Amino acid sequence: MICLVGFMGAGKSTALVELGAHGLHTVDADALIESVAGTSVEEIFQARGEAAFRELERDTVLSALANPEIDAIALGGGAVTSTAIREALAAGEHTVVWLEVDRDVAWRRVRASSRPLARDRSTFDALFETRQPIYAAIADAVLPAVARRIWDRALDSVRLLERLPRGSRMFWADSANGEYPVFVGSGLLGSAAFAEGSPAPPGSGRSFAFTDDAVGPLYGDRLGPLAGTFSVPPGETAKTMAQLEASLREMAAAGVTRSDRMIALGGGVVGDLGGFCAASYQRGIPVVQVPTTLVAQVDSAYGGKTGVDLPEGKNYVGAFHLPSAVVTDVEALRSLPEAELTAGMAEVVKTALLAGGTLWEDVARLGPGEIVGRPEIVYECARYKCAVVAADERDKGLRAQLNLGHTVGHAIEAVTGYRRYRHGEAISLGLLAALRLSGAEELRRTVAEWADRQGLPVRMDPAIEPARVVEAVQFDKKRTERGVGFVLLEEPGQPQVDQPVEDDAIADVVRELLP
Repeated sequence: MICLVGFMGAGKSTALVELGAHGLHTVDADALIESVAGTSVEEIFQARGEAAFRELERDTVLSALANPEIDAIALGGGAVTSTAIREALAAGEHTVVWLEVDRDVAWRRVRASSRPLARDRSTFDALFETRQPIYAAIADAVLPAVARRIWDRALDSVRLLERLPRGSRMFWADSANGEYPVFVGSGLLGSAAFAEGSPAPPGSGRSFAFTDDAVGPLYGDRLGPLAGTFSVPPGETAKTMAQLEASLREMAAAGVTRSDRMIALGGGVVGDLGGFCAASYQRGIPVVQVPTTLVAQVDSAYGGKTGVDLPEGKNYVGAFHLPSAVVTDVEALRSLPEAELTAGMAEVVKTALLAGGTLWEDVARLGPGEIVGRPEIVYECARYKCAVVAADERDKGLRAQLNLGHTVGHAIEAVTGYRRYRHGEAISLGLLAALRLSGAEELRRTVAEWADRQGLPVRMDPAIEPARVVEAVQFDKKRTERGVGFVLLEEPGQPQVDQPVEDDAIADVVRELLP
């Protein structure tokens, strides 16, 4: 049973209409309550009070959840405050779908209604804040409430959750130029996600794998039927124009057509290079991102940035090419070398610093290696990344915050030829530089201590010349005529983008990274 949850004004009634059009037997919990009570919800509130209404709601919803003839039910916004209802949702064969709505949008939709809890804005806002964490905790899937006819496109993906390993979750990434499902769970490789007819690799064309020589032998046989595989050497040094051309020519020789799709299986390099091949080949074919490293699972697999490096700078050539789907199997993290997993933690803490709130609190408490057993943190990092992309897909403003720590980090990678540090290790150093530039002394100490516990570098190789790093910063691909704008952060959850910084200040913080 599909169980719709969400705040008032999220459009659950509209969703029922759309689901009904797909042949599902749908019911509205409030309508059931009114039928049982013989009066309206508003009158129940007025005559009996909210406590009596909640008791009636609980009994009515529990009965409906046990009814095998119902395919989809919309719950009232406050139904999830009932412990009994939450337990029933978790215990039964139900797929809980949260229709996520912006607070201001919800208020505009309901302020003129007769809803008893929508008569005062301050009360409305307080309820919204209280209920959001509950929806997030119980949801198996998250869909945007304002997306028109979303169920025409998302229903198959929601239904796929029923066939995936228990605990798998899905959210719908939505931005100006496209949308796609993101699946996160344990054991997704080799699961129904890659079965014939699955919406995860969309369309009816053939699947071709794009991977590297390290990951392909581990997981290449878990992607469902493949018409061919293209493999590249592992590591950042494969992200070159020469390798791009070689891979494109391999694709042409294999007879890849525009109706086929690429499955990019691997870390950030495979995602960037394979995604750029997909974006370029015959002016674009679909790509499904299947990230296997921590950096890719929490960051680079989402949002459609693809590309290769030039000697002058990282990711200097590329294209925006949104994936058709992302399938993130956190079990793949168990096969990573310890150093690779550790390096990925830099992107985890970067995302947590940007998000603030409970994600920062959870990540700050993580010990070395514990991320492998915390798929919910990978899921929330991915959701945050996609929310930022949705607000600024083409990287013109808000999305720039995702480069926290990357300006100096990329420069360190460039001057060392992408060989001295893994990407996450360089970003760890870049984060410390950015926090010092932000004047966030206490936060910098906290992050430095955290990074040291994780095994991330907090000091730069003394062989690296700070002047070369400062020079490489000037080649940052986001440089404009105004210069290089940094992302600064004084408190978790409060990033400031496009902040000018003097070269002398950059030099000072880079020198400070030396032993």
